[in-house]
Amino acid sequence: MLKKRIIICLTFLDGILFRTKNFKPDYRYTKNFVDLWSIDELIIIDISKKKFSPRFLELISFFSKNCFVPLSVGGGIQNKKDADLFFKHGADKVLLGNGTFKNSNITKEISMKYGKQSIIQSLDIKKNLSSKNSFFLCTESGDKQTNIDPFEFGQEVLKNGAGEILINNIDNDGSLLGFDIDLIKHAQNKFDCPIIALGGAGNWNHFSDLFLKTDISAACTQNIFHFTEHSILSLKGHLKNLEINIRN
Repeated sequence: MLKKRIIICLTFLDGILFRTKNFKPDYRYTKNFVDLWSIDELIIIDISKKKFSPRFLELISFFSKNCFVPLSVGGGIQNKKDADLFFKHGADKVLLGNGTFKNSNITKEISMKYGKQSIIQSLDIKKNLSSKNSFFLCTESGDKQTNIDPFEFGQEVLKNGAGEILINNIDNDGSLLGFDIDLIKHAQNKFDCPIIALGGAGNWNHFSDLFLKTDISAACTQNIFHFTEHSILSLKGHLKNLEINIRN
């Protein structure tokens, strides 16, 4: 059995680290808060209107040199050339979002050059409150709601060469109320690949509930208080006490 992963996601707006709530920048931090030693993987995302700024590229280089775990980078990738730029600056994986809606070949092109293990597809999902087990796929940082079935779209992206799926829960983002277990269970029944859950973690029990109640591959958090000082080690200690197979 593969060991579960704890992944940190950092969101940058114009080079500044923010926490998000319902996909909107909510609070400003500094990258110096981040404990880069105990996490299993790191995701950094640029939500600036001006893409590929020298400031964000410098951040990719900073984390690639100072964080000795896989680094995934997302934000504004529209084609293979954009992905090339992130890989050149030290990314191990790229996180695709809106680009796959606009360019259906982007996943195939990146996968052919770098391999499917280098691609995570983010699915930004909102629950359809009028229908059980029905969800909306959103684009444009959650601002635009589509009629596309997120799970059918995810299956198509996997066929095109993506290696992982990130379930980005807009409703729970920044809520600290816990992961949407029903959504994750629904996703794992649809996808034959590693799945990362993001959105809602507020305490250690939320992580253990996720791992005990689903077959999820990884839990991801943007809450800055989860990954300062010794917090990741504390979280992993909690999970090990419950005999959850977690990475050291």
